[in-house]
Amino acid sequence: MESMLNKLKSTVTKVTADVTSAVMGNPVTREFDVGRHIASGGNGLAWKIFNGTKKSTKQEVAVFVFDKKLIDKYQKFEKDQIIDSLKRGVQQLTRLRHPRLLTVQHPLEESRDCLAFCTEPVFASLANVLGNWENLPSSISPDIKDYKLYDVETKYGLLQVSEGLSFLHSSVKMVHGNVTPENIILNKSGAWKIMGFDFCVSSSNPSEQEPKFPCKEWDPNLPSLCLPNPEYLAPEYILSVSCETASDMYSLGTVMYAVFNKGKPIFEVNKQDIYKSFSRQLDQLSRLGSSSLTSIPEEVRDHVKLLLNVTPTVRPDADQMTKIPFFDDVGAVTLQYFDTLFQRDNLQKSQFFKGLPKVLPKLPKRVIVQRILPALTSEFVNPDMVPFVLPNVLLIAEECTKEEYVKLILPELGPVFKQQEPIQILLIFLQKMDLLLTKTPPDEIKNSVLPMVYRALEAPSIQIQELCLNIIPTFANLIDYPSMKNALIPRIKNACLQTSSLAVRVNSLVCLGKILEYLDKWFVLDDILPFLQQIPSKEPAVLMGILGIYKCTFTHKKLGITKEQLAGKVLPHLIPLSIENNLNLNQFSSFIAVIKEMLSRLESEHRTKLEQLHMMQEQQRSLDIGNQMNASEETSVTHVGSQQIDKVFNNIGADLLTGGESENKEDGLQNKQKRASLTLEEKQKLAKEQEQAQKLKSQQPLKPQLHTPVAPVKQTKDLTDTLMDNMTSLTSLSVSTPKLSASSTFTSVPSTGLNMMFSTPIDNTKRNLTNGLNANMGFQTSGFSMPVNPNQNFFSGTSTAGVSTAGVSTMTLGAPPTLSNYSPLSSAPAAGKQAPQRPADMSALNNLFGPQKPKVSMNQLSQQKPNQWLNQFVPPPGSSGMGSAAMGSQVNVMGQAAFGMQGNPFFNPQNFAQPPTTMTSSSSASNDLKDLFG
Repeated sequence: MESMLNKLKSTVTKVTADVTSAVMGNPVTREFDVGRHIASGGNGLAWKIFNGTKKSTKQEVAVFVFDKKLIDKYQKFEKDQIIDSLKRGVQQLTRLRHPRLLTVQHPLEESRDCLAFCTEPVFASLANVLGNWENLPSSISPDIKDYKLYDVETKYGLLQVSEGLSFLHSSVKMVHGNVTPENIILNKSGAWKIMGFDFCVSSSNPSEQEPKFPCKEWDPNLPSLCLPNPEYLAPEYILSVSCETASDMYSLGTVMYAVFNKGKPIFEVNKQDIYKSFSRQLDQLSRLGSSSLTSIPEEVRDHVKLLLNVTPTVRPDADQMTKIPFFDDVGAVTLQYFDTLFQRDNLQKSQFFKGLPKVLPKLPKRVIVQRILPALTSEFVNPDMVPFVLPNVLLIAEECTKEEYVKLILPELGPVFKQQEPIQILLIFLQKMDLLLTKTPPDEIKNSVLPMVYRALEAPSIQIQELCLNIIPTFANLIDYPSMKNALIPRIKNACLQTSSLAVRVNSLVCLGKILEYLDKWFVLDDILPFLQQIPSKEPAVLMGILGIYKCTFTHKKLGITKEQLAGKVLPHLIPLSIENNLNLNQFSSFIAVIKEMLSRLESEHRTKLEQLHMMQEQQRSLDIGNQMNASEETSVTHVGSQQIDKVFNNIGADLLTGGESENKEDGLQNKQKRASLTLEEKQKLAKEQEQAQKLKSQQPLKPQLHTPVAPVKQTKDLTDTLMDNMTSLTSLSVSTPKLSASSTFTSVPSTGLNMMFSTPIDNTKRNLTNGLNANMGFQTSGFSMPVNPNQNFFSGTSTAGVSTAGVSTMTLGAPPTLSNYSPLSSAPAAGKQAPQRPADMSALNNLFGPQKPKVSMNQLSQQKPNQWLNQFVPPPGSSGMGSAAMGSQVNVMGQAAFGMQGNPFFNPQNFAQPPTTMTSSSSASNDLKDLFG
């Protein structure tokens, strides 16, 4: 790193020393700052060319410096000759003023160490561009090293040199005498300019038509800087000691050859034997053929051959060369027109600028930037020409890099941004707004570009306002949000409200609708939507624009409208607009579609909110009820648990109680033991009881369960055999009766919720019971399941109680005296308490099948005596006065009367399906009997 810094430091120091030593003390440095060494030029490339700026104006210049150290090897008189020759050339150049001649900004100044003068900014000499880097710094600039001439540059450069020679020959009556690549300078814009008038010869009779140019004889003893370059010198100058304007044309031909041949001249001259060399050259020129000029373009090859002709009178003059077809190239003509632009009037300029966009794509970028752009921007001082020049400048800006745009174009556009007349300037800028916002720095956008847009929105021209409103959405994404919110949107709103033009108002709404996506949601809700209600006009186009903004805001994912805004502001505004008389059917349909969509979303959102609130309230309520139920269940379960513990103690035969009762019992036993002496058996029994109590204490206390205990399944006893034995005793009373129809049987009634399930079948495979009344008899195994009105009692009033469909001759269906009135709350066995098991009571069967009279004690039966009630349907033993069919029908009537269903259409037997005739389980029958008889 240090080595690189040291190397850089030494290089800078060396360059500074060179500049200082070369220019120090020269009066030029009083007015100009001398910069970097960039090129070399002049006869023998003796002049060093430096960048420079004028101190007072900061204007860029080129400083030509001749360092006298180069001629230290010569004697004093030779030095003086060289200095005089150099001075003569600069002085002559200073006196001449022409676009094709190098312009001198400051005359020659001499000091003890150097000669110096200042000119227009210079890029390099043609010799440097062609590869002759003599008298250049050791580190050659890449700009020169890599420089390649384009065809249009070459053509127009040679044309410029021809025009310069035409000026000298025709107007000044002067022969340049040393036209070489060293004396052709390329300025900063790429134009070719002539310098090096060290050996110019003026006409001795300028007033006459035929000028005469005296010529000096070639003196080989003079220093080389005091002689022209013999490689580009006409043969007659050496051989016949004569010169004329045609001699410069010969030099032009050799320059053209060198340009197309990488800087090499057509002949190499031995300066030691100049005459012999030129004699040989003369012979070669006389036999010069087209084969020697293959590197030259074919369209100019013949003209170059003419320029190199031995006879001076055959050579074309400078004016004729400017008119050859080779220079009729579109690019060359365009550049030539730019150079003569100051001579044209506005009409000619406008026509030229209109056609320029077609030519610009054909030209190299370097030519456009260096030659055309400065000429275009110079026309900005003419307001009438700005509308014609500006499109071309912006077209060039599109091809430039951002750095080139900021450096070369933006400074020239600054004053144009502020021009309001002619109005076309704003139109052009608005059409290219995306380019300006893309390449212009943010500060300049804020200070120059956006103010121009604001002025366009406030312009009195409706056309400008419309164009501005149409273009704003195309570059809205490039505008920073604060500028859009605080400056652009308010002006669009003002343009919409204050204009008298319907087109401007509609375009304002369309513009707002297109830039909504770049705005903030709450800004739209708080600023844009309320603005829509302020629009006074009710034209269909305006109404549809308003609807479009509402719809864009409503449907946009980023924006959206809250349901509060919909209900409170949007819908109350839209609904009246939808019935305006100016709207046609399609427009009305559009309004209604948007309104329906808004209402649908409003309904769904608010319904969702209410459902969520309802769910939350229900959850809270269920939690409160659950807490209360848990508390009550804990209390009840604790009570049930205590009863279960008591039953456990009872089952194991222990007379122990929980808690303090057990302790009191033990205390009582101890007191009893104290009061009376116990026998051995009593003591052993007491010890076992104490041991059992200790085990119970050591056990973990029973925890109450939250769920309701399930009642244990009843283990019923199979009474099939007993039933069959008892039924055989009734065979004497049985009468063979056909099966009842489906209408005379009962089944469940699901339509009323009265689930009286007489559906348990009798298995015919096990037994076929015929009791003389009805074979299709079944009993519900789990009792009646009747979720009906609790106040309704099916076993009360004047109706019969129990099940009366069986039709058994000696059976009176009734409840035991201990059976309470049946209700749905007491019918289910699983009520949370476990019913204690008890041995089967067979007295009901004895009463049913025995010879004695049944006992009827239920309050639900009618007031008649039990014997009279049964004798109506069952004849006494041995009687045969009633047939089986009549008996069956009476039993059927009796069954309906027992349930109070006779005459009730709802309980029509035809509404019930006939149950199966078999019973599949004897245990089910036992359960039915137990449920019926207690």
